[in-house]
Amino acid sequence: MRLSIRHTTRYRFENPVVHALQRLRLTPKETQGQKIVDWSMDYENAREELTYEDQHHNTTTLVAVESGTQVVTVTCHGTVDTHDHAGVIGRHAGHLPLWSFRGQTDITRPGPGVREAVEDLRNSGEDRLDTLHRLSATILDKVEYRTGTTHSKTTAEEAFAAQAGVCQDHAHIFIGAARLLGIPARYVSGYLMMNDRVEQEAGHAWAEAYAEGLGWVGFDISNGISPDARYVRVATGRDYRDAAPITGISFGTTSTVLEVDVSVEQQQVQQ
Repeated sequence: MRLSIRHTTRYRFENPVVHALQRLRLTPKETQGQKIVDWSMDYENAREELTYEDQHHNTTTLVAVESGTQVVTVTCHGTVDTHDHAGVIGRHAGHLPLWSFRGQTDITRPGPGVREAVEDLRNSGEDRLDTLHRLSATILDKVEYRTGTTHSKTTAEEAFAAQAGVCQDHAHIFIGAARLLGIPARYVSGYLMMNDRVEQEAGHAWAEAYAEGLGWVGFDISNGISPDARYVRVATGRDYRDAAPITGISFGTTSTVLEVDVSVEQQQVQQ
């Protein structure tokens, strides 16, 4: 499937910028089942300084915000070819060892609620893949997908206690629970082509867990499926902070996102 993507983020600084650097993770990965046909990024009131691969093999771009500005716009657009591998990514790659994805972070660390919810999975005797699918279904059953109830710093346990959240929260709960079971797990940010619309208000997020014999396998908890050809992987990490589309450092001011526009649609391939 060939997917055409356009993603625009506009954010405002509280005061005119003296000096600010923004870290962008907005370039899709070249990985199993996914190939970049073309991709570019445009900036308004900022300029590109450096592009590198971070410890998770995420393409990371540093941009400097122009001095004196208050509003910055970042627009990325391009085309990606995808194939359905039932969510299987395969062998582990990256600069961090596999065991590092068993350790909890402040955002994923389970509390009493998550611990109780997964207790019956601990000694189920199931195949690991079956356990992970049941974990995904359990989370979706207990935590309703509902916008406006959480934010980017909400922890897995807080979202579980509220019994509501968005895809980021579902992913964090799944990751924390999988790690509690001794299974390496990681966060994925990216895009999903929706069947009912092209325009979206944000990107998408899901989780991946490591299964012996298969390697990394994806789980979109919010939609109850493993990612297929409609999904585009952009960045991965131990939690959202490692894979956030835009993070930054500024002096003397703070920034607030004003709006995000995302469009994902299928493009016909010329024969």
